Amino acid sequence: MIFRWAAGSQDHQRAADEPESRLAGALRPQWLPRVRTEFYLRAENFFSMAGYLDAADAIERSGGQRLHAQSHGESVMALLSNRISEIGRGVVLMDEPEAALSPSRQLAFLTLLHEWDLSKNVQLIIATHAPIILSYPGATLYRFDDDDIVEAAVEETEHFRVTKSFLSDQERYFRRIFDDGAD
Repeated sequence: MIFRWAAGSQDHQRAADEPESRLAGALRPQWLPRVRTEFYLRAENFFSMAGYLDAADAIERSGGQRLHAQSHGESVMALLSNRISEIGRGVVLMDEPEAALSPSRQLAFLTLLHEWDLSKNVQLIIATHAPIILSYPGATLYRFDDDDIVEAAVEETEHFRVTKSFLSDQERYFRRIFDDGAD
């Protein structure tokens, strides 16, 4: 199976004038048992995909409401919770799903991850910077450092450390980033 689209699934592929993702061109995934359903969500291409689904009148597959009639975060959650439930056994690749999700929506997203995890039918591969999503229990995390790919605990990721540090001492960060040089 070769991924050629910037966002979509077997029934929705990128528009001809939409640039092909370098990531999609580099992937040659293989897995057993063989699956015939795949889904790739890329934050930058969600708008065109939502337009396609709305134009195709796929309302029942989008939570009962046109995706463009909802907020960005709600439309992403509608797509994920309704459309991906159709996949059955499959692989889902997501590139920064948090781009549309507030922290509370990220927590709702964790609920979906848990449902898919329990189903044992969906394999998820997620590229994310969101500490909430990185914290999913039992997830295997890989950190890309220069030329190395290493397994990491969530607490070892820069995104987790910076967020935790900022939230524990915001004033220190504000002093550092807003310092005009005056004492």
